[in-house]
Amino acid sequence: MLLDLDNDIHKIDYLMASYTAEERISYVCRYGKNIVLSSSFGAQSAVGLHLVTRIFPDVPVILINTGYLFPETLEFAKKLKKRLNLNLKIYQSIIPPDIQEKKYGQLWTQGLEGIEKYNQMNKIEPMQRALQELQADIWITGIRREQALTRQKQPFVKKQWGCLKLMPILDWSGRDIAKYLKKHDLPYHPLWKKGYISIGDTHTTKSVFEVSHKEQLRFFGLKRECGLHE
Repeated sequence: MLLDLDNDIHKIDYLMASYTAEERISYVCRYGKNIVLSSSFGAQSAVGLHLVTRIFPDVPVILINTGYLFPETLEFAKKLKKRLNLNLKIYQSIIPPDIQEKKYGQLWTQGLEGIEKYNQMNKIEPMQRALQELQADIWITGIRREQALTRQKQPFVKKQWGCLKLMPILDWSGRDIAKYLKKHDLPYHPLWKKGYISIGDTHTTKSVFEVSHKEQLRFFGLKRECGLHE
């Protein structure tokens, strides 16, 4: 029996704590017909992609390409698309990177305000447009609480941008991820071995060898999130 989505979102979230990741996906996805999965194709993204597409093989997989992704990320996405037969949907800003730089300069060098403007233009707007164009009811993402301080209080399920957003592996540990990758013979991102454990754009991503704390891995330590999961 499904709970009332408008009044029982907290009860649904409470239920998720006792479910497996697969059970969370199966339960929550009964609340909508149009399901999408977003992926950064980052360090351990193969887990979420494999997990969800085993249940929904044709689910649209949204990749936001800012124009500044690592070449290794694009190659990783290409290989996983072929291996997992992904229904990949690539979205990007309506303003090309070169035009952005000509008009605004390199926003990521302009402090927190510049970074937030950059993220709004290159991450948030394209994602919102993707959700709208794909008429998404359910939005699945593979973020985990262990990844950052900003994610430690995230619920398993919540409403965001007109969708019911599900984070089925939110409580997974790094060990859980490693076991899943090994069990299914799935790859890490090619930059993983070079110390890149949180991979975004080339200009605002650091390896563990370049920082003193993991909160500094992205956006020079000025913030952790790009806006999609805040």
